[in-house]
Amino acid sequence: MSDTRNSRHNRIPSPPDPHRRREPLPWQRPKSPEEDPEALQRVQRILQSPAYRLAEADPEFLSRDEARGLRLQLEYLKPETLLDQHGIRHTIVVFGSTRICEPRAARRNVEALRAAQAAAPGEEAIARRLAIAERILAKSHYYQVAREFGHLVGEACEKAKDRKVMIMTGGGPGIMEAANRGAFDVGAQSVGLNIDLPHEQYPNPYIAPELCFRFRYFALRKLHFLLRARALVAFPGGYGTFDELFEVLTLVQTRKIKPLPVVLVGESYWRREGTIDPEDRELFWFAESAREIWDGILDWHRACGEPLDLGT
Repeated sequence: MSDTRNSRHNRIPSPPDPHRRREPLPWQRPKSPEEDPEALQRVQRILQSPAYRLAEADPEFLSRDEARGLRLQLEYLKPETLLDQHGIRHTIVVFGSTRICEPRAARRNVEALRAAQAAAPGEEAIARRLAIAERILAKSHYYQVAREFGHLVGEACEKAKDRKVMIMTGGGPGIMEAANRGAFDVGAQSVGLNIDLPHEQYPNPYIAPELCFRFRYFALRKLHFLLRARALVAFPGGYGTFDELFEVLTLVQTRKIKPLPVVLVGESYWRREGTIDPEDRELFWFAESAREIWDGILDWHRACGEPLDLGT
């Protein structure tokens, strides 16, 4: 008899609902208007305040300078996680000018500018644009070379059982588009690492959507270019191409990374030519002496309306 009584008293309760309580806790309801008629309005203002957002769901907070360290970590972690998830172990990285378009487009641009020049023969701006367009047309065959290269790598990727080698580009137009497009032509996926810029810009349409990443920081983007790189192929280009190329060469030279194949496409270009907009030419100047260098720096800052504070 006593054993039966004890078993009733020590009955194991049914497992509780994992989400809902039978009786809500005090903080599950706002303060009653009967106790304070203005309480609900005050609570609503609190709930709508940016301070009350979860930190991870607060884009304004995450954009602050103080959160830069977190953003850097996330910008490393997201592409790394997703590339691993897709089993991508090795990449062939392709750089090159955003301005070198496919030959048909380059030809149309030249023809349009020649027509504009014929209508206004003395217009210097048109003449300059035409000269640039003609140089781009002369280099447009590199678009085809990059596309064919992407085609070859894409075919190799498709034939491999695990698809572990892929084209990777900066995700933009021009040569990068051509390399991604070549892989796309044969049904192969390829990777694009786009960069967030102050002006609107778009990734090229030939990148696999699940493998197109956008970066705030150039440094993290460069890191991801090299983490899986098994070769670097540099086509004619401008500042961005030179930046990536010389950084890789410096890292190899100093053995901060293992040596890897670095292929410069178009010997004549690399020996004597450049693909930099006239406006971008204004981003640097030449000097011969220390005084000329220093005076130029001081003049530049004065021209910006922000002279250097030299404490004099």
